[in-house]
Amino acid sequence: MKEKKKLGLVPKLIIAIILGILIGQFLPEEICRIVVTLSGLFSSFLKFVIPLMILAYVTMGIADLSQGAGKLLLITVALAYGSTLIAGTASFLVSINLFPSFMSADALDQIAATADASLSPYFSISLQAILDTLSAVALAFILGLCLSSMRGKQIGNSLYNGMAEFSKIIDKVLHTVIIPLLPLYICGTFVDMTKSGKTFAILSILWKVFLVVIVMHLICILIQFVIAGAVSKKNPFELIKNQVPGYTTALGTQSSAATIPVNLECAKNDGVCEQIRNFVVPLCANIHMAGSMITITACATAVCLMNQLPISLGTVIPFIMTLGVAMVASPGAPGGSIMTALPFLYMIFGAEAGDPDGAICAIMVALYITQDSFGTACNVSGDNAIGVIVNTIYERFIKKEA
Repeated sequence: MKEKKKLGLVPKLIIAIILGILIGQFLPEEICRIVVTLSGLFSSFLKFVIPLMILAYVTMGIADLSQGAGKLLLITVALAYGSTLIAGTASFLVSINLFPSFMSADALDQIAATADASLSPYFSISLQAILDTLSAVALAFILGLCLSSMRGKQIGNSLYNGMAEFSKIIDKVLHTVIIPLLPLYICGTFVDMTKSGKTFAILSILWKVFLVVIVMHLICILIQFVIAGAVSKKNPFELIKNQVPGYTTALGTQSSAATIPVNLECAKNDGVCEQIRNFVVPLCANIHMAGSMITITACATAVCLMNQLPISLGTVIPFIMTLGVAMVASPGAPGGSIMTALPFLYMIFGAEAGDPDGAICAIMVALYITQDSFGTACNVSGDNAIGVIVNTIYERFIKKEA
């Protein structure tokens, strides 16, 4: 008996957007408010879970870095973080110069005119988070760094094992509640936007943003493999050809973690030795987020321009630097990176517009996840470019020393 194919998250979100537009366009306000109420309840739960998600994933991501091999670990982390920062900065510079030409004065005026025309829910629940997001990040850094340096030396494994199990609990919540209900969240947002009259003005802009982001991903992959080819003295186009299976797998799974087995084969075809590829590929699947950073930065820039919020390199750089660390070990599920990024969007949007359960952040989630496959594919492709570079350094310098 053939197993039924499950509908992926991106098709579900596209359906949710279409349903939201149809409900907002044709159904009475009373029905629309029901959808908005359900979406708002989910938003409150999401706001509660986000700090717990940060605490679980960032703590374990940092704690597990101790399992690397000294110099190679530092080199790999530096390359991954540097790549992520450069990709995000380049994405902002391209976006801030290109996106304004997409945005007509009429569309911006239409969006601005409907700013206060949102539907109100029938009721809401005030669900306070146990930790605020900054406290969660600080605690995660403290726990992660101490566990990585003290485990097995000054303390045992009890706290590490406890955090690992807590991480699995949060992962279960993400897969069984957060991800499945995201379409409802997005549907409610588009019901509200359609009823208030801003949907079509926004969509006329977003499809152009989508195309630019995909082109930036492809250019990023090309640059990474050209650098890897130059360092290793290998043909970069041959390296890119070897990466095709990993790229297409990531497009289908939307998960860096799920692509690891295929990506290891790609690394083998690139001539990366077993010791290095078994270390670099799984590690970079958790810490190298260049594609995701390109998407998040471009989407944030577009949203700021659409809503006439101030944005500059001075506000974007701290955001990219923070997110480059916070996305360490972001969930291996569709939308994991944007879920991790949500609590930090206030750094760009401001406290009010950057509310994780607000409409602007909901637009960010929708826009990001429709491009998540391409961002993930860019991430995993860059992982193997880093693998080629690390392998070259290992063979030329570290292996000889040993």
